[in-house]
Amino acid sequence: MKFSFLRRSPQSGLRPARRAAVASWLWFLLSPAFAGPPALTLEDAWRQAELANPALRAAQAAVPAVEGELQDARAPLWNNPQVLVEGIRRDIPQISAPTQVNREWGLGIAQTFEVAGQQGDRRTAAEQSLAATRQVITETRRQVRAEVESSFVRVLSLQSRIQTEEATLNLIEDAAKAVGKRVAAGEDSRLDGNLAKVEAERAQNQVSLLREQLIQARAELAALLQLPPDELPQVQGVLDPVSVPYSLEDLLNSAAERPVLQALGHREQVAKSRLELERAARYPDVTVGLGTGREGSNDAREKIVGLSISLPLPLFRQNAGGIGRATTEFTQTQIEREATGRDVRAQVVALWERFSNLKARVQRLNESVLPSLQENQRLSSISFRAGEIGLLQLLLVNRQVLDGQRDLLDARTDLRLSQVALEAAAGWQSTPDLR
Repeated sequence: MKFSFLRRSPQSGLRPARRAAVASWLWFLLSPAFAGPPALTLEDAWRQAELANPALRAAQAAVPAVEGELQDARAPLWNNPQVLVEGIRRDIPQISAPTQVNREWGLGIAQTFEVAGQQGDRRTAAEQSLAATRQVITETRRQVRAEVESSFVRVLSLQSRIQTEEATLNLIEDAAKAVGKRVAAGEDSRLDGNLAKVEAERAQNQVSLLREQLIQARAELAALLQLPPDELPQVQGVLDPVSVPYSLEDLLNSAAERPVLQALGHREQVAKSRLELERAARYPDVTVGLGTGREGSNDAREKIVGLSISLPLPLFRQNAGGIGRATTEFTQTQIEREATGRDVRAQVVALWERFSNLKARVQRLNESVLPSLQENQRLSSISFRAGEIGLLQLLLVNRQVLDGQRDLLDARTDLRLSQVALEAAAGWQSTPDLR
């Protein structure tokens, strides 16, 4: 691939330094690490994650198991009937005749019935288990969306940071060129020239460092989206969060209905039903059998019809182990649900305070600090070109502006990330479901 505009010609007017900068920028855009499909929006990233994210797919893979359990529990009877087929050859010795051979047969069916309501407890446990699994999937989906958005925001923030640093780098390089001319003309000392070169190299090194961080952030986003290893996504969007349509009370009310708490509530009902099932297992099941058969000699067949009822006597084993395990599971589930509810409320309150403080800080930086720094940068550039201030004063002003821009960008990024964490902790659905 050739770029004709990089060849030196009288019409181009590109100096060697400028051509090197353009070539470096083109290499940055066309390198394999940065080449790829068009930039992703946040909605595109969510859709890709819901199709390929391993955590969400693993949660969805648990559905067939609980659906099969529910299908078994909804059967008319838990125990399958038993069929008995019996064939007998009876050899009857005779005193004055050959041995008489009688062929006899029997056919029977037996069915075990539960008598303590185990069927209803088993169905309730299966239904609650399926409901808990669905709530876990919903919670996992929201957590995946929050992780993807956080990673997306970090990539977007680094892209904005690189743009800011490159703009500052251009200003420093222009100043370095001006100082170089002054040093050549004997107007400035070599110390000023060396200082300008060092400052330009430091700015270039900072841009390179940010590009490395951007590659890492894009790789983390690609892992969440399960993109091919050689495909690092580019993103596009707005860094600033949208206006919040909720208050702390709204978030606390939403947190009380968070899917993870609903899943724990369903699991508590599952544990309670299983405890009742284990307690009911102390009562013996009744097995009823019905059979028919043919017995006797061939010339005097006897038709037999029988009814049998069997009932085990619960004398030695009272299912104490099963009841104990079910009681422990029920108690632990109650403790987990109560502790999680408390932790969720505390997390929402803490994140709300942090979000409010960051919002005030961003507003203060936008309205008071940054405009003054930008005005100082404009005035210092004019004064430097007019020879009213030296290089040190110009670099000091540029460094202050860059630090202010960094502080604002970091605050905006933290504000967006805190909003993502706050809505995830409260289970707030600020965007429509993309399924």
